[in-house]
Amino acid sequence: MAETKKPLLIKRYASRRLYNTETSDYVTLEDIAGFIREGREVQIVDLKSGDDLTRQYLLQIIAEHESRGETMLPVNVLTDLVRSYTTQAGSVVPQFLAMSFDMLRDGQSKMMENMAKVSPIAKMPGFEAMQAQQEAFMKAMTSGLKGGWPAGASGPARDENEAKPASDEGLDEIKRQLHELQTKLSKMGK
Repeated sequence: MAETKKPLLIKRYASRRLYNTETSDYVTLEDIAGFIREGREVQIVDLKSGDDLTRQYLLQIIAEHESRGETMLPVNVLTDLVRSYTTQAGSVVPQFLAMSFDMLRDGQSKMMENMAKVSPIAKMPGFEAMQAQQEAFMKAMTSGLKGGWPAGASGPARDENEAKPASDEGLDEIKRQLHELQTKLSKMGK
């Protein structure tokens, strides 16, 4: 079991070909993306120099998905990332992004646990309402990642006249906290 926690070692040869040391065969960037989607940690190193190239290749995988129209990063987020490299806020951005993705992952895990618990009693009254609430939560959490935010907005736009179910209070709290973090980051960057 300890071996599965060890990162999959990929070696890059001088020819720029990538070699999977576990299966003793060559792999592509799409293969590496597949390993990561399956939950594997991957480490890519240059065979000759021993330099860790993992970050470079992960960024290349993201760039290829974005260029194929599989956009997840809105232009304003990319612009803010570029801007953060030239400001003092750059030191806070990696921590903020890591915390945001941790929170998203935790929310997804909890949602899946709840669904597994409820699944045997899916025919009980109220199941559809709970399922709709979970879908609304995931949509709200990922709306900034997939659809982008309007220019000049600091987060998803909200119609104040929109009726909110009573159970959206937790979601509103998460949105408020994210908004506060965005505001603090904006102030640090100025």
